Amino acid sequence: MNNGAIVGINWGDEGKGRMVDLLTDHYDLVVRYQGGGNAGHTVVNDKGKFALHLLPSGVFRPGVVNVLGNGVALDPENLCLEMEDVRSKGVAVSPENLKISSRASLLLPWHRELDGLEEARLADKQYGSTKQGIAPFYSDKYQKKTVLAGELFYPEELREHLAQLLEWKNLTLTRVYGAEPWTMDKLEAWVFEYGERIKPYICDTHILLRDADRAGKRILFEAQLGALRDLDFGIYPYTTSSSTTAAYAPIGAGMPSIRIDRVMGVVKAYSTCVGEGPFVCELFGEEAERLREAGAEYGAKTGRPRRVGPMDLVATRYGVEVQGATELALTKLDVLSDMEKIPVCVRYRTSQGETDDFLFPTLLASARPVIEYVPGWKCDISAVRRWEDLPRAAQDYVNLIQSAVGAPITYISVGPERDSYIHREG
Repeated sequence: MNNGAIVGINWGDEGKGRMVDLLTDHYDLVVRYQGGGNAGHTVVNDKGKFALHLLPSGVFRPGVVNVLGNGVALDPENLCLEMEDVRSKGVAVSPENLKISSRASLLLPWHRELDGLEEARLADKQYGSTKQGIAPFYSDKYQKKTVLAGELFYPEELREHLAQLLEWKNLTLTRVYGAEPWTMDKLEAWVFEYGERIKPYICDTHILLRDADRAGKRILFEAQLGALRDLDFGIYPYTTSSSTTAAYAPIGAGMPSIRIDRVMGVVKAYSTCVGEGPFVCELFGEEAERLREAGAEYGAKTGRPRRVGPMDLVATRYGVEVQGATELALTKLDVLSDMEKIPVCVRYRTSQGETDDFLFPTLLASARPVIEYVPGWKCDISAVRRWEDLPRAAQDYVNLIQSAVGAPITYISVGPERDSYIHREG
């Protein structure tokens, strides 16, 4: 098997970055195929602790080529800042190991501005946006009103295109939101400052991926967020504005004909959620705070406290189906080590009775979790590296999840470090 995808099974923040970082020594290329700087992948390795937002998580592995595909919301300013940050910690980023699709659209500064203006207009009905411009960006992309990265090589045509977009965008800024208009001088200064800095990385990644695939190179696709934040299959409208599914990976990467052989879904040993929207299994009060502190559950991008809850078997089973996961990585099992009994959401209760199926978004808000408890193991497992050395209660918990969601759990993380995991064969 040559090609794989690492995707989120739940609401995002499952630990995908650490799994990409762990597995990239088996791959030649790592491709981000959707999303932008609105979420973070936390990676802990020998160089330190990193929260990546746009850079693919394979950037830490020498010899791995990292690609930002055409489906990515490419924010040149934040990408430049991120490259400077990782370089300051000894990580090499150059046109040799980072490639940007010439067909990726640029996220412009007015997208971030519009994101904040719309959240302010919504007031207490906000979607919980990170205000990184993602929804306005994808809206513009589907209206065919964005700038492609490859246009940076054609300055005269680019200026004309920017002038057309500026006239259109200022109508929205001034007449809808009452905000200040952008000027051509200000827009050009931003585009050409950050555009010049990313130009050396821009290429035809369709050709790059085509040739790599023909040569038998191994390609790993890295997703942002999770199945429940997918625009089509998630908790709409409290979703991101792109497709987070493995099925979209070859399209968003820039080579639709590439076949994916392996889909690793990443899921936490309990549930977390950043942002707004229905979260059926949510815990509150002291119980929630203990779990949040034990797992250090704060958003990698925003620092916001994550909402927390027990393992949700209903949502996780649905995420496995949506992603077509062939295997699972279970992260943060060690966080549950102090619990005498561990809650698990096994079904949802609705006005029509109990169900094992994930509900239509409108119905999720009124659904309630059916909780059952399983014994905890009450001991530190952070040094365990073999399945047979896990306490029996921890093995039973892992097997319960595996049986309920219908996919084998092949990796179990017991700490944040790169080597803090158990590889479970078969």
